[in-house]
Amino acid sequence: MSANSVLKTLTDTAFDSVEGYRKAAEKANSPHLKDALNRRREQREQTVAKLNSEIQRQGGELVTKGTVTGAAHRTWMSIADAFESGDEAAAERVEEGEDYLKGKFQSALDDDDLDPQSRAVIEQCYAEISEGERFGDMIDNQMG
Repeated sequence: MSANSVLKTLTDTAFDSVEGYRKAAEKANSPHLKDALNRRREQREQTVAKLNSEIQRQGGELVTKGTVTGAAHRTWMSIADAFESGDEAAAERVEEGEDYLKGKFQSALDDDDLDPQSRAVIEQCYAEISEGERFGDMIDNQMG
């Protein structure tokens, strides 16, 4: 798979999580949790911007919307919907979404065809995604 298509797939997936966090923040009941979800969305928007910058460097077309139909989109929309059932259940689902995203980035880093600059960008973004997993733990602890 070309570096550009790897980057595009990762950007689509990250964009889906931005939208998931946006919807989750709208539906969360706790003001503290709403704030945490919005901060996480802003961090993820920065990840999308980094990935888009690398896509642009390679002459590709910027990703400006999520997949709408992909597995990541469905995962994040189900997370957002879970907030209608209560913040605690939904907080657990955030971690599932972060695990999915982390797996996508891990797979991308296993690709030997990435040029060094693309790999460096993906590694930076992977570090941010890994923080998302800790975010899931953090909101679990606040809820529990």
